[in-house]
Amino acid sequence: MKLRRATLLALAVPVAVTLAACSSNSSSSSSPAASTPASSSAASSSAGGSASGLKTGLKVYVIPKQLGNSYFTTADSADSGGAIAALNALGETGTETSGTAATPASQIPAIQAAISKGANALIVSATDPTALCPTLTSAMHRGITVVTYDSDAPTCRSMFINQASTAAIGTSEVDLLAKEIGSSGQIAIVSAAASATNQNAWIGYMKQELKKYPKMSLASVVYGNDDPTTSTQVTQGLLQQYPNLKGIISPTTVGIAAAAAVLDTPKYKGKIALTGLGTPDEMKKFVSDGTVKSFELWNPADLGYLAAYAAVEMASGKITGASGQSFTAGKLGAYTVGLQNSVLLGPPYVFSAANINKFNF
Repeated sequence: MKLRRATLLALAVPVAVTLAACSSNSSSSSSPAASTPASSSAASSSAGGSASGLKTGLKVYVIPKQLGNSYFTTADSADSGGAIAALNALGETGTETSGTAATPASQIPAIQAAISKGANALIVSATDPTALCPTLTSAMHRGITVVTYDSDAPTCRSMFINQASTAAIGTSEVDLLAKEIGSSGQIAIVSAAASATNQNAWIGYMKQELKKYPKMSLASVVYGNDDPTTSTQVTQGLLQQYPNLKGIISPTTVGIAAAAAVLDTPKYKGKIALTGLGTPDEMKKFVSDGTVKSFELWNPADLGYLAAYAAVEMASGKITGASGQSFTAGKLGAYTVGLQNSVLLGPPYVFSAANINKFNF
Protein backbone atom coordinates (compact mmCIF):
# COMPACT_ATOMS: atom_id res chain seq x y z
CA MET A 1 0.00 0.00 0.00
CA LYS A 2 1.04 3.57 -0.51
CA LEU A 3 1.62 4.98 2.93
CA ARG A 4 0.50 8.40 4.01
CA ARG A 5 1.54 10.39 7.06
CA ALA A 6 -1.72 9.58 8.81
CA THR A 7 -1.14 5.88 8.22
CA LEU A 8 2.28 6.06 9.81
CA LEU A 9 0.88 7.83 12.81
CA ALA A 10 -1.82 5.22 13.23
CA LEU A 11 0.30 2.11 12.75
CA ALA A 12 3.87 2.75 13.71
CA VAL A 13 5.21 2.93 17.22
CA PRO A 14 6.82 6.27 18.12
CA VAL A 15 10.44 6.16 19.23
CA ALA A 16 10.91 6.40 22.97
CA VAL A 17 12.78 9.65 22.57
CA THR A 18 10.73 11.22 19.82
CA LEU A 19 11.03 14.52 21.65
CA ALA A 20 7.29 15.06 21.72
CA ALA A 21 7.81 18.75 21.21
CA CYS A 22 9.14 18.05 17.70
CA SER A 23 6.24 19.59 15.85
CA SER A 24 6.48 20.92 12.34
CA ASN A 25 7.36 24.38 13.57
CA SER A 26 10.66 23.33 15.06
CA SER A 27 14.07 22.88 13.50
CA SER A 28 16.64 20.22 14.30
CA SER A 29 19.38 21.32 11.98
CA SER A 30 22.67 21.45 13.80
CA SER A 31 24.37 23.21 10.91
CA PRO A 32 25.31 26.88 10.55
CA ALA A 33 22.61 29.34 9.58
CA ALA A 34 21.57 29.31 5.96
CA SER A 35 22.24 32.03 3.46
CA THR A 36 19.54 34.48 2.44
CA PRO A 37 16.79 32.63 0.56
CA ALA A 38 16.80 33.01 -3.20
CA SER A 39 14.09 34.99 -4.90
CA SER A 40 11.59 33.37 -7.23
CA SER A 41 12.49 35.53 -10.23
CA ALA A 42 13.61 32.50 -12.21
CA ALA A 43 10.01 31.39 -12.68
CA SER A 44 9.46 30.77 -16.36
CA SER A 45 7.59 33.42 -18.25
CA SER A 46 5.36 30.63 -19.52
CA ALA A 47 4.37 29.61 -16.00
CA GLY A 48 0.73 30.13 -15.21
CA GLY A 49 -1.15 30.41 -11.96
CA SER A 50 -3.59 28.33 -9.94
CA ALA A 51 -6.49 29.04 -7.65
CA SER A 52 -4.10 28.66 -4.70
CA GLY A 53 -1.87 31.39 -6.07
CA LEU A 54 0.94 28.94 -6.85
CA LYS A 55 2.57 29.15 -10.24
CA THR A 56 2.09 26.23 -12.59
CA GLY A 57 4.38 25.01 -15.34
CA LEU A 58 7.50 25.45 -13.21
CA LYS A 59 10.48 23.26 -14.06
CA VAL A 60 11.44 21.48 -10.85
CA TYR A 61 14.34 19.03 -10.71
CA VAL A 62 14.52 16.49 -7.90
CA ILE A 63 18.17 15.51 -7.38
CA PRO A 64 18.71 12.75 -4.80
CA LYS A 65 22.13 11.61 -3.63
CA GLN A 66 22.01 8.88 -6.25
CA LEU A 67 19.64 7.14 -8.62
CA GLY A 68 18.78 3.50 -8.00
CA ASN A 69 18.68 3.86 -4.20
CA SER A 70 15.30 2.44 -3.09
CA TYR A 71 14.97 5.05 -0.34
CA PHE A 72 15.16 7.90 -2.85
CA THR A 73 13.01 6.05 -5.37
CA THR A 74 10.29 6.04 -2.73
CA ALA A 75 10.96 9.65 -1.75
CA ASP A 76 10.87 10.93 -5.31
CA SER A 77 8.59 8.87 -7.52
CA ALA A 78 5.03 9.50 -8.62
CA ASP A 79 4.04 5.87 -7.97
CA SER A 80 4.94 6.08 -4.27
CA GLY A 81 3.29 9.46 -3.76
CA GLY A 82 6.62 11.25 -3.42
CA ALA A 83 7.99 14.50 -4.81
CA ILE A 84 7.05 13.91 -8.46
CA ALA A 85 3.48 13.02 -7.43
CA ALA A 86 3.19 16.34 -5.61
CA LEU A 87 4.66 18.27 -8.53
CA ASN A 88 2.28 16.57 -10.97
CA ALA A 89 -0.68 17.45 -8.76
CA LEU A 90 0.46 21.08 -8.64
CA GLY A 91 0.75 21.33 -12.41
CA GLU A 92 4.55 21.56 -12.50
CA THR A 93 7.09 19.75 -14.66
CA GLY A 94 8.91 17.45 -12.26
CA THR A 95 12.06 15.54 -13.23
CA GLU A 96 14.20 13.24 -11.09
CA THR A 97 17.87 13.22 -12.05
CA SER A 98 21.23 12.53 -10.43
CA GLY A 99 24.33 10.41 -10.75
CA THR A 100 24.57 6.72 -9.92
CA ALA A 101 27.06 7.12 -7.05
CA ALA A 102 26.43 9.03 -3.81
CA THR A 103 29.34 11.41 -4.37
CA PRO A 104 29.61 15.11 -5.23
CA ALA A 105 31.47 14.24 -8.43
CA SER A 106 28.48 12.19 -9.56
CA GLN A 107 25.78 14.59 -8.35
CA ILE A 108 27.16 17.99 -9.41
CA PRO A 109 26.88 17.39 -13.19
CA ALA A 110 23.18 16.60 -12.73
CA ILE A 111 22.68 19.87 -10.84
CA GLN A 112 24.56 21.81 -13.51
CA ALA A 113 22.50 20.20 -16.26
CA ALA A 114 19.25 21.09 -14.49
CA ILE A 115 20.36 24.71 -14.24
CA SER A 116 21.24 24.82 -17.93
CA LYS A 117 17.82 23.40 -18.81
CA GLY A 118 16.08 26.35 -17.18
CA ALA A 119 15.20 24.97 -13.76
CA ASN A 120 12.95 27.15 -11.61
CA ALA A 121 13.60 25.06 -8.51
CA LEU A 122 16.04 22.38 -7.38
CA ILE A 123 15.24 19.82 -4.68
CA VAL A 124 18.57 18.33 -3.62
CA SER A 125 19.73 15.72 -1.12
CA ALA A 126 23.29 16.93 -0.61
CA THR A 127 26.10 14.42 -0.87
CA ASP A 128 28.45 16.99 0.68
CA PRO A 129 27.66 20.17 2.69
CA THR A 130 30.33 22.27 0.96
CA ALA A 131 31.35 20.66 -2.34
CA LEU A 132 27.96 21.37 -3.88
CA CYS A 133 27.90 24.98 -2.74
CA PRO A 134 29.56 26.72 -5.71
CA THR A 135 27.01 25.14 -8.04
CA LEU A 136 24.02 25.70 -5.75
CA THR A 137 25.06 29.26 -4.96
CA SER A 138 25.30 29.95 -8.68
CA ALA A 139 21.77 28.64 -9.08
CA MET A 140 20.48 30.89 -6.29
CA HIS A 141 22.19 33.92 -7.85
CA ARG A 142 20.20 33.17 -10.99
CA GLY A 143 16.97 33.29 -8.99
CA ILE A 144 16.50 29.52 -8.78
CA THR A 145 14.90 28.23 -5.59
CA VAL A 146 17.11 25.62 -3.90
CA VAL A 147 15.49 23.31 -1.37
CA THR A 148 17.45 20.52 0.30
CA TYR A 149 15.81 17.40 1.71
CA ASP A 150 17.14 14.41 3.63
CA SER A 151 20.71 15.80 3.73
CA ASP A 152 21.44 19.50 4.02
CA ALA A 153 23.88 21.98 2.49
CA PRO A 154 23.08 24.73 5.01
CA THR A 155 25.02 27.64 3.55
CA CYS A 156 23.76 27.33 -0.02
CA ARG A 157 20.05 26.61 -0.09
CA SER A 158 16.76 28.41 0.41
CA MET A 159 15.14 25.89 2.75
CA PHE A 160 15.86 22.47 4.28
CA ILE A 161 13.19 19.79 4.66
CA ASN A 162 14.34 17.70 7.59
CA GLN A 163 12.98 14.17 7.86
CA ALA A 164 13.03 14.03 11.65
CA SER A 165 14.70 15.62 14.64
CA THR A 166 18.44 15.16 14.31
CA ALA A 167 18.74 14.65 18.05
CA ALA A 168 15.87 12.14 18.14
CA ILE A 169 17.39 10.00 15.40
CA GLY A 170 20.86 9.91 16.93
CA THR A 171 19.84 9.31 20.52
CA SER A 172 17.03 6.85 19.85
CA GLU A 173 19.21 4.51 17.80
CA VAL A 174 21.68 4.23 20.65
CA ASP A 175 18.81 3.63 23.06
CA LEU A 176 17.37 0.88 20.85
CA LEU A 177 20.71 -0.89 20.63
CA ALA A 178 21.39 -0.48 24.34
CA LYS A 179 18.11 -2.22 25.12
CA GLU A 180 19.02 -5.13 22.88
CA ILE A 181 22.56 -5.70 24.23
CA GLY A 182 21.86 -5.03 27.88
CA SER A 183 23.62 -1.64 27.80
CA SER A 184 27.01 -3.33 27.68
CA GLY A 185 29.67 -4.12 25.08
CA GLN A 186 31.51 -2.82 22.05
CA ILE A 187 29.46 -1.33 19.24
CA ALA A 188 30.26 0.08 15.80
CA ILE A 189 28.59 2.38 13.28
CA VAL A 190 28.27 1.64 9.56
CA SER A 191 27.60 5.04 8.03
CA ALA A 192 27.16 6.29 4.47
CA ALA A 193 29.69 8.79 3.11
CA ALA A 194 32.11 10.47 5.50
CA SER A 195 30.99 13.85 4.15
CA ALA A 196 27.21 13.28 4.49
CA THR A 197 25.71 16.11 6.56
CA ASN A 198 22.86 14.13 8.07
CA GLN A 199 24.98 11.08 8.90
CA ASN A 200 27.59 13.13 10.73
CA ALA A 201 24.99 15.07 12.69
CA TRP A 202 23.25 11.86 13.79
CA ILE A 203 26.57 10.24 14.75
CA GLY A 204 27.39 13.31 16.82
CA TYR A 205 24.24 12.75 18.88
CA MET A 206 24.97 9.02 19.09
CA LYS A 207 28.32 9.75 20.69
CA GLN A 208 26.66 12.08 23.20
CA GLU A 209 24.01 9.49 24.04
CA LEU A 210 26.64 6.79 24.59
CA LYS A 211 27.82 8.77 27.62
CA LYS A 212 24.64 7.57 29.35
CA TYR A 213 25.83 3.99 28.95
CA PRO A 214 29.27 3.68 30.59
CA LYS A 215 29.48 -0.03 29.83
CA MET A 216 29.02 0.53 26.10
CA SER A 217 31.91 1.69 23.93
CA LEU A 218 32.17 2.80 20.33
CA ALA A 219 34.85 0.71 18.66
CA SER A 220 34.76 2.27 15.20
CA VAL A 221 32.82 4.27 12.61
CA VAL A 222 33.15 2.94 9.06
CA TYR A 223 31.75 4.22 5.78
CA GLY A 224 29.98 2.19 3.12
CA ASN A 225 29.30 5.21 0.87
CA ASP A 226 25.70 4.06 0.33
CA ASP A 227 27.05 1.32 -1.89
CA PRO A 228 25.90 -2.27 -1.12
CA THR A 229 29.25 -3.86 -1.94
CA THR A 230 31.30 -1.36 0.05
CA SER A 231 28.85 -1.52 2.97
CA THR A 232 29.13 -5.29 3.00
CA GLN A 233 32.91 -5.14 2.96
CA VAL A 234 33.22 -2.63 5.80
CA THR A 235 30.77 -4.65 7.90
CA GLN A 236 32.81 -7.80 7.34
CA GLY A 237 35.92 -5.84 8.25
CA LEU A 238 34.37 -4.76 11.55
CA LEU A 239 33.52 -8.35 12.47
CA GLN A 240 37.10 -9.45 11.77
CA GLN A 241 38.73 -6.56 13.58
CA TYR A 242 36.44 -6.62 16.62
CA PRO A 243 35.55 -10.24 17.45
CA ASN A 244 33.80 -9.17 20.66
CA LEU A 245 31.47 -6.72 18.91
CA LYS A 246 27.96 -6.77 20.40
CA GLY A 247 26.06 -4.40 18.17
CA ILE A 248 26.01 -2.26 15.03
CA ILE A 249 24.10 0.91 14.19
CA SER A 250 23.71 1.77 10.51
CA PRO A 251 21.86 5.08 10.00
CA THR A 252 21.52 4.51 6.26
CA THR A 253 19.07 2.27 4.42
CA VAL A 254 21.77 0.84 2.15
CA GLY A 255 24.12 0.17 5.04
CA ILE A 256 21.62 -1.53 7.34
CA ALA A 257 20.42 -3.87 4.58
CA ALA A 258 24.01 -4.82 3.72
CA ALA A 259 24.95 -5.31 7.37
CA ALA A 260 21.83 -7.42 7.96
CA ALA A 261 22.78 -9.71 5.07
CA VAL A 262 26.23 -10.20 6.61
CA LEU A 263 24.77 -10.98 10.04
CA ASP A 264 22.08 -13.30 8.67
CA THR A 265 24.16 -16.42 9.33
CA PRO A 266 24.27 -18.94 12.20
CA LYS A 267 27.63 -17.48 13.26
CA TYR A 268 26.24 -14.02 13.99
CA LYS A 269 22.43 -14.19 14.18
CA GLY A 270 21.25 -13.50 17.69
CA LYS A 271 24.79 -12.71 18.82
CA ILE A 272 25.33 -9.29 17.23
CA ALA A 273 22.46 -6.83 17.38
CA LEU A 274 21.75 -4.46 14.50
CA THR A 275 19.59 -1.36 14.28
CA GLY A 276 19.52 1.88 12.31
CA LEU A 277 17.49 3.37 9.49
CA GLY A 278 15.90 1.00 6.98
CA THR A 279 12.88 0.59 4.75
CA PRO A 280 10.30 -1.99 5.84
CA ASP A 281 10.31 -3.75 2.46
CA GLU A 282 14.07 -4.35 2.55
CA MET A 283 14.14 -5.32 6.22
CA LYS A 284 11.12 -7.66 6.52
CA LYS A 285 13.15 -10.79 5.82
CA PHE A 286 15.72 -9.92 8.46
CA VAL A 287 13.12 -9.04 11.08
CA SER A 288 11.17 -12.22 10.31
CA ASP A 289 14.19 -14.51 10.73
CA GLY A 290 15.44 -12.76 13.88
CA THR A 291 18.55 -11.07 12.48
CA VAL A 292 17.12 -7.64 13.34
CA LYS A 293 14.72 -6.90 16.19
CA SER A 294 13.90 -3.27 15.48
CA PHE A 295 14.90 -0.28 13.37
CA GLU A 296 13.61 3.17 12.51
CA LEU A 297 12.47 5.33 9.63
CA TRP A 298 9.90 7.88 8.49
CA ASN A 299 7.89 7.62 5.27
CA PRO A 300 10.34 8.75 2.54
CA ALA A 301 7.45 9.50 0.17
CA ASP A 302 6.09 12.08 2.62
CA LEU A 303 9.54 13.68 2.84
CA GLY A 304 9.72 14.11 -0.92
CA TYR A 305 6.11 15.28 -1.11
CA LEU A 306 6.72 17.95 1.53
CA ALA A 307 9.92 19.10 -0.19
CA ALA A 308 8.06 19.50 -3.48
CA TYR A 309 5.37 21.66 -1.92
CA ALA A 310 7.96 23.80 -0.16
CA ALA A 311 9.89 24.31 -3.40
CA VAL A 312 6.78 25.36 -5.34
CA GLU A 313 5.64 27.69 -2.53
CA MET A 314 9.03 29.41 -2.60
CA ALA A 315 9.36 29.50 -6.38
CA SER A 316 5.88 31.03 -6.55
CA GLY A 317 6.84 33.77 -4.12
CA LYS A 318 4.26 32.67 -1.54
CA ILE A 319 6.92 32.23 1.14
CA THR A 320 10.57 33.24 1.46
CA GLY A 321 11.55 30.52 3.92
CA ALA A 322 11.77 32.89 6.86
CA SER A 323 11.22 31.45 10.33
CA GLY A 324 7.56 31.57 11.37
CA GLN A 325 6.08 31.43 7.88
CA SER A 326 3.48 28.73 7.24
CA PHE A 327 2.26 26.84 4.20
CA THR A 328 0.04 23.86 3.46
CA ALA A 329 1.54 20.76 1.87
CA GLY A 330 -1.53 19.10 0.38
CA LYS A 331 -2.53 15.90 2.15
CA LEU A 332 0.18 16.36 4.80
CA GLY A 333 -1.42 19.52 6.16
CA ALA A 334 0.12 22.73 7.46
CA TYR A 335 3.79 23.30 8.29
CA THR A 336 5.64 26.21 9.84
CA VAL A 337 9.21 27.14 8.96
CA GLY A 338 11.54 26.82 11.94
CA LEU A 339 14.99 28.10 12.73
CA GLN A 340 17.67 28.15 10.03
CA ASN A 341 15.02 28.10 7.28
CA SER A 342 14.10 24.48 7.94
CA VAL A 343 10.89 22.48 8.15
CA LEU A 344 10.55 19.27 10.15
CA LEU A 345 8.50 16.40 8.70
CA GLY A 346 7.98 14.64 12.02
CA PRO A 347 9.48 12.09 14.44
CA PRO A 348 10.94 8.74 13.35
CA TYR A 349 9.11 5.52 14.10
CA VAL A 350 10.21 2.08 15.23
CA PHE A 351 9.46 -0.99 13.10
CA SER A 352 9.57 -4.49 14.55
CA ALA A 353 7.99 -7.91 14.06
CA ALA A 354 4.83 -6.55 15.67
CA ASN A 355 4.07 -4.04 12.93
CA ILE A 356 6.44 -4.34 9.96
CA ASN A 357 4.08 -6.38 7.77
CA LYS A 358 1.59 -3.51 7.79
CA PHE A 359 3.93 -1.41 5.68
CA ASN A 360 5.02 -1.50 2.06
CA PHE A 361 7.69 1.03 1.12
